[in-house]
Amino acid sequence: MTAPLTPPPPPHENSPHQVWQAPPPAGAPGAGAYEQDGPGMKTELREAAVITVALALGGVLLGLLWWWLAPHVPLIGDEVDKNWVVYVKDTEGEQAVGVDGTFILLGLAFGLVSAVVVFLLRRRGGVPLAVALGLGGLLGSLLAWRLGVWLGPESDVLAHAQAVGKGVTFSAPLELSAKGALLAWPLAGLLVHLGLTALFGPRDPELPYGERP
Repeated sequence: MTAPLTPPPPPHENSPHQVWQAPPPAGAPGAGAYEQDGPGMKTELREAAVITVALALGGVLLGLLWWWLAPHVPLIGDEVDKNWVVYVKDTEGEQAVGVDGTFILLGLAFGLVSAVVVFLLRRRGGVPLAVALGLGGLLGSLLAWRLGVWLGPESDVLAHAQAVGKGVTFSAPLELSAKGALLAWPLAGLLVHLGLTALFGPRDPELPYGERP
């Protein structure tokens, strides 16, 4: 006579050998999946506004440097049949090209410096920051252009020629022949900051093997 077979007891739900894992604390590497990435949109917009204004005001320095370093285009006036004519004294000179080249080189330098400073202060990328670099650099270039023209020689060439007299050399107004030079600062700032962010920016933390999708 054999004893009746009895089923084994069901496993206890709260077995002493079962391990329960608490959720990771709020600063742990795995806890950032549901947390906000970055300082927040309001903070980014506020920082972007400050950067835009600072870069725009930096155009004052760019304008002063352009007015100081740009070569002068020599003009000369003459009176023909009681009418004043003005022409370039040195037709083979490259002063006019040097005016645009000086502005472009200064714009590239300002874009490089502004991108490095913003990256060192911010250490992150983002759309608001990119817009601030581009817009601020463009506003700074526009301000520098208008300031240089205002500080430069008189824009009324005929009146200037009559004032200095016939056959006297005077400087042409400070002008930008290639308006694309205004984009040197914003483009340089965006490209340099993008490169710095790609090379030295923060990386997303890698999830543990079991948590990878």
